[in-house]
Amino acid sequence: MSGSMANLTDATSLQQFEELLKNNSKSLTVVHFHAAWAPQCSQMNDVMAELAKEHKHTMFVKLEAEAVPEVSEKYEITSVPTFLFFKGGEKIDRLDGAHAPELTNKVQRLGSGGGGAARAGDVPKEDLNERLKRLINAAPCMLFMKGSPQEPRCGFSRQIVQILKDHDVQYSSFDILSDEEVRQGLKTYSNWPTFPQVYVNGELIGGLDIVKELVESGELENTFPKTVSLESRLKTLINKSPIMLFMKGNKETAKCGFSRQILEIMNSTGVEYNTFDILEDEEVRQGLKTYSNWPTFPQLYVKGDLIGGLDIVKELKENGELTSVLKGEN
Repeated sequence: MSGSMANLTDATSLQQFEELLKNNSKSLTVVHFHAAWAPQCSQMNDVMAELAKEHKHTMFVKLEAEAVPEVSEKYEITSVPTFLFFKGGEKIDRLDGAHAPELTNKVQRLGSGGGGAARAGDVPKEDLNERLKRLINAAPCMLFMKGSPQEPRCGFSRQIVQILKDHDVQYSSFDILSDEEVRQGLKTYSNWPTFPQVYVNGELIGGLDIVKELVESGELENTFPKTVSLESRLKTLINKSPIMLFMKGNKETAKCGFSRQILEIMNSTGVEYNTFDILEDEEVRQGLKTYSNWPTFPQLYVKGDLIGGLDIVKELKENGELTSVLKGEN
């Protein structure tokens, strides 16, 4: 007997995919749209193999998104990994991204005969509307997009991010691929069927075409809040608390050896300090190197002035001067 399981299979054509759905219409079918080039997809394939052992009555299908474009286009698959859940030949749910715990939950919930019950009906309507209102007003300018500004996951989102950047617009973003409820809810709430969507002060401005028109008519500057310059943003961050440590990671988890060592030294002084994770913000990371003329991290600031990196902090500790420097006594 071969190692493959009867309920874990590959679909390599539209016809094969449709037959799989038809033959399995009585139970749950989970389809993983994957790409060979994406490491997170192979991790999720391992997760699927495990789930297939446990859930014998659920059909798990792998489909290479770019190899079977007819299926990917039909179901608007614009990023990998994406999981679709089918029952009775109908799509009943979807999950974007490599979220193993969530995939497991959905398989357990949707596969347990009660299929459709645990879906949209769970949340009373006004709760979703309250949530959408809160998200739309989360920042003076809110962009609802596919992916993040650093990694847009569709061409329209990529273009709109570029325009906002070129015009120094300060905005926050929300990845609609991370939340199917928000994705569907916003279409109705704003009566606008596509993404990206841009809101200013809680009002829908529109999508990419409208933003392009605003650029052409020269109205963009008046429509959007202007960005704070990077320099004034860095100044604010450096002065956020008397002692600021810019590092890779945070107090709980340092993400490089130098950052870990500097945390140990800082903690040994017993002095209160705040940290900022430069891995979370590429703009700050690059900006600080220039602003302080200091090319590496971690960087330690006291009362807005750069003290230095790990080596300098080690020296100060060895000379017994660190605590007085941190307290700003020198």
